[in-house]
Amino acid sequence: MSETVKRLKWAAISLPVLVLIGLYVATFPPLLPSYSRVIGGWHPSEAWLYDRNGRLIDSVRVDFAARRLAWVPLKDISPALTETVIASEDKRFREHGGVDWLAIANAAKARFDGVSSRGASTISMQVAAFLSPGLAAPGARTWRDKMRQMRAASELESTWSKDQILEAYFNLAGYRGEAQGIGAAALALFGKAPNALSKRDALLIAALLPSPTASIGEVGARACHLAPTQDCHALTEAAADMLSTERARALDPGLAPHLATRLLTKPGMKVTTTLDFDIQRAAAAALTRQLQGLGPARARDGAVVVIDNVSGDVLAYVGGVGLGSTAAAVDGANAYRQAGSTLKPFLYGQVIEKGWLTAASILDDSPVQLDTASGLYVPQNYDHSFKGPVSVRSALAGSLNVPAVRTLLVDGVESFRDRLWDMGYRGLTEDGSYYGFSLALGSAEVTLLEQANAYRAIANTGRVSPLRLRADDPAGVARQIMTPQASWIVSDIMADPSARATTFGVDSALRLPFWAAAKTGTSKGMRDNWCVGFTGRYTVAVWVGNLEGDSMKAVSGTSGAAPVWRDVMMALAQGGGGKAPARPAGVEAKRVTFAGNVEPPRSDWFLTGTGQAQQAFVPATARRPHIVNPVSGSVYAMDPDIPIDRQRLGIAVTGAVAGHRLVLDRRDLGDADARPQVLAGPGAHRLALLDPSGRVIDQVRFTVR
Repeated sequence: MSETVKRLKWAAISLPVLVLIGLYVATFPPLLPSYSRVIGGWHPSEAWLYDRNGRLIDSVRVDFAARRLAWVPLKDISPALTETVIASEDKRFREHGGVDWLAIANAAKARFDGVSSRGASTISMQVAAFLSPGLAAPGARTWRDKMRQMRAASELESTWSKDQILEAYFNLAGYRGEAQGIGAAALALFGKAPNALSKRDALLIAALLPSPTASIGEVGARACHLAPTQDCHALTEAAADMLSTERARALDPGLAPHLATRLLTKPGMKVTTTLDFDIQRAAAAALTRQLQGLGPARARDGAVVVIDNVSGDVLAYVGGVGLGSTAAAVDGANAYRQAGSTLKPFLYGQVIEKGWLTAASILDDSPVQLDTASGLYVPQNYDHSFKGPVSVRSALAGSLNVPAVRTLLVDGVESFRDRLWDMGYRGLTEDGSYYGFSLALGSAEVTLLEQANAYRAIANTGRVSPLRLRADDPAGVARQIMTPQASWIVSDIMADPSARATTFGVDSALRLPFWAAAKTGTSKGMRDNWCVGFTGRYTVAVWVGNLEGDSMKAVSGTSGAAPVWRDVMMALAQGGGGKAPARPAGVEAKRVTFAGNVEPPRSDWFLTGTGQAQQAFVPATARRPHIVNPVSGSVYAMDPDIPIDRQRLGIAVTGAVAGHRLVLDRRDLGDADARPQVLAGPGAHRLALLDPSGRVIDQVRFTVR
């Protein structure tokens, strides 16, 4: 045999072998992970928030790669679904070894005959592609890719059981949109758990699997093809319902999105809170009704917090309800906002416990100008009117501003700031001089949670303790900040409908058919509206406003937050209303009359030994002589368009000034009680008040430009 013939024979033998070796290498399947490794590496994209009784309150998506829930074992998947999907996707799944050669032959024949067919990809081949995404990458449809996928499926079948492969298929498959896995699909499409899916649900899922983006008509037609005995029209309607964006998510109520975002930070987290599902839902519904009634043109945002007074458990935490909000993601319950008049109970409580004022003490609600480092401070009441002499009870219940500022002058700004810090207002990081006299009117920023816990302390006889949001939070140690006696008297004032009638009317939203103490507040520029109050068992705090900081329109203290507060309190009282707290030792009742009929006679409460039978307002003639206008440090500007003679400055003094004289610079203006009108030229000026002996007893400096 010639050498050439031998070479040809060897070539004829070796070429097929080399081709086979090449095919073997070219179609070598990727290395697939084990079943246990897949389970161990599975992480839900969601985290879940539960109420105190284990009911789901909300969930948050933490991983945005795909939307998936916990891995669902095969035993927790509806048998109707497994049977339907096997019948539609791979009817010989239990018999083949990963590749259905009969299906491949039928598909090849159909293609040769030019007939459309379903294809020959088995469930095992699809799982192999899920585990090795390169097998199902875009464009991976060549014969080499198919061979690699088939070999991978055969390898999978040799190491995984059929049930494991089927379980992985249901969990790794994509269904609709971002939903991956049967857990997410069953919830998003039907509002059910996978084990609750019906035969009709199974048909619809089986119809969706080959093309998750299919239209309603296509899904309905395919479902009808899978079950020709079913009512095709009904299946199409069910498909429309399944794919509707308005479908209720029964297993994901979405009741506390802001708290969920705050507490749920890792995929798969399950946090049990102190919230009560029913109270949370009632609070959210009350806020929704109110904001819908106000409309986004008046107020867009709100928040509600409900606390159990004894335990400190937060029973409701509504950071917002969306609607017309332009900052819906901001947590209104934990955002710092100006407090308005809601800080006044702590101011009056502090001076009452010191014995400096009583509930019946008379304060002057009249115009006042205070000289401060930053300029002239002129506090105004909410309605821009003044009541004259009023009692502390009327001033606090009616939320009068000028008496509160006068009380702060008695208490001291630094002392009041320290009291607020001790009550839990942690936004007050500056000293008292930073806030000045406006602190009495709530210029400081606070959160709704801080408000709720501070008022809870008043309800708890002045004891402050931490709140609990998680079920495993420690109880915390209570600290006595306000005395029980002062707390009780302040509570009694805030629960007195008669005392607040002048400001709020006799039948405002604050009046409930049972005992409850409450205080409203509105910040500067109508940006924030508060209502905080308590019964013996619960404290409810409500904020209404605009999170972006713009002013509300036509929203007052009793038309903004107070109606929500009332609705929540009424819902809480369904099991029985609140009772007035027991009077502590050290508080006594005393009959009081008011000189000049400033207020009607009544019985009022006092710290033991501080009560007086008659309250009198100090007349102006008994006060120390004092220049009240101009205020020292004032700067006046001359207007060139106004005749100079009409730009005189009115001088005003208070107190017994008979025989006193006024001197501007070195010019004698005459008797102090003549209220002279002076024309002061440009420059710095000194106005002095002299007693009958010629001694300077008061002086102010001002500038004219």
